Amino acid sequence: DRRQRQMCIRDRNIMSVNYKEFGKNKDNNNIVLITLTNENGYAMGVTNLGASLVSFCAKDKSGSFRDVVLGFKSGEYYEHYNFDAMGSTVGRNANRISNHSFELNGIRYELADTYQGANIHSGPDLYGKRLWDYEVKEEDNGSYVKFSLLSPDMDQGIPGNLEISVTYMLTADNSMRIIYEGVSDKDTIVNMTNHGYYNLNGHGCGNIDNHLLYINADSFTYSEDGNVANDTVRDVTGTPFDFRNMKKIKECLESDFEPVVSKHGLDHNFCLNNNSHHAVRLESEESGIALDVYTDRPGIQIYTANHMNMTNGGKDNKVYGNRGGIALETQFYPDAVNHKDFLSPVVKAGMHFRSVTEYKFSVIGEK
Repeated sequence: DRRQRQMCIRDRNIMSVNYKEFGKNKDNNNIVLITLTNENGYAMGVTNLGASLVSFCAKDKSGSFRDVVLGFKSGEYYEHYNFDAMGSTVGRNANRISNHSFELNGIRYELADTYQGANIHSGPDLYGKRLWDYEVKEEDNGSYVKFSLLSPDMDQGIPGNLEISVTYMLTADNSMRIIYEGVSDKDTIVNMTNHGYYNLNGHGCGNIDNHLLYINADSFTYSEDGNVANDTVRDVTGTPFDFRNMKKIKECLESDFEPVVSKHGLDHNFCLNNNSHHAVRLESEESGIALDVYTDRPGIQIYTANHMNMTNGGKDNKVYGNRGGIALETQFYPDAVNHKDFLSPVVKAGMHFRSVTEYKFSVIGEK
């Protein structure tokens, strides 16, 4: 019974759209895979199950295209087996909330304990396992798929009827732009992100240890257990977390730095410098593919898939192992709702919110 609005793109040469059956959800509703391709051959695949990113094909240094996003082979896997939040839209609140609770307007709200005494990604009833409405349109600067969802009052334990949309746009200059918008009838918290995993050598092509990484951040949030921020913001200077000069990720992962050891890799929020919207650059010398991330969010959670062990369900029957991809999750700081010194994710009733993150792909050395 879910309404699915579609507008096919006609009489245009610069973009194409393809719809493919992608399975059935638990209520026997159709799951659809939608692929947009621009005139340069770059292609983005998304699905209405979880408003999830399934694929992105980018040109490598030889002129061939590689799918650089990890993903499942069918929609059923996104609903039933997606323990790693593969490509999912995450909300209402991404990352951790300490003591699985927060106070808003003098009222304390209790959430589920889903991660060592904290709540993570607003689970267990995740946005990434729901079927979203969608429409496909074209504008002058690119084509897009707009997913929409009504998250009712006290959904996941959070107040407010929240009408939300997530738009994936493929631009003519080979960028994937993700736009989060919505409005609530009560004061609420909104801290959304995309949990796509990237491997610029191609999905299923080993780990990302030798990828080069730049992070535009002078500091990161830290706590002794490595899980939830405790008002401690640390300088990256002199630590393996200093990525202000691009270096191989393995230089950090192979260190004995306690935050790395305790999380078995990177799973940390970096506090982005506010002098630029450019957050991250990721490069693969092997493929020649580069990825630049731009955002209006104050932080980015860098996660190197430290416990991934997926031997079944991957696209093209690929196996995704430990550090098989890197997640670049733009968002507010972890536990920001409980910390007065952090930018707040609280959205007032009736106030329209909007956030944009852009993932721009290119070939290293090309202008």
